[in-house]
Amino acid sequence: MSEPLTGDQLAAIGWKNRQGLADAGIFFHYFRVSEDDRILWGGWDGIYHWGNGIRPEYEQRQKTFELLSRQFFAMFPQLQGLRFTHGWGGVIDVCSRFSPFYGTALGGRVAYALGFTGQGVAAVRFGANVCLDLLARERTERTTLPIVGSKPVPWPPEPLRTAAIWMTQRSMQRAQDNGGESDLWLRTLEKFKLGFDT
Repeated sequence: MSEPLTGDQLAAIGWKNRQGLADAGIFFHYFRVSEDDRILWGGWDGIYHWGNGIRPEYEQRQKTFELLSRQFFAMFPQLQGLRFTHGWGGVIDVCSRFSPFYGTALGGRVAYALGFTGQGVAAVRFGANVCLDLLARERTERTTLPIVGSKPVPWPPEPLRTAAIWMTQRSMQRAQDNGGESDLWLRTLEKFKLGFDT
């Protein structure tokens, strides 16, 4: 999160209506202007730690903050010198098909929505409505979607998991650099309904 922008800085970027925006890259950024005229800028970096490692120190990754800062000033060169006052990170819930899935447990008494892959803020209202439909045992347009009631393929065990994630990240970076063109690895994943384009 940047420090507050001055009126001149806001005018220089021409962002008048505080729209939430995102770019269309394979690795993407999301950004918006806050009520106090700061720019929230995030996205891009997804780091996997062996064995699904989750630790508080992983949430403050300086290399990620530096990368995002360079990318911010590439997008907004007229804001060069603006400082960032806050930075944070956290766990992203990713499943093998890179899209949410829904279901019930405990005899239909509990509904779940998982696997938002960093897109939960935009999709959580829809997910809540799916869960309410499932709990009411109502057949609706939402509950008949293929992503409701079907589960993604489980991630493989270690060390295969780390190898698969590393190969996928490398191929995604290559596709990002090649205008979105998938290589053999990504096309294979897509064929088996695994990955972002499924």
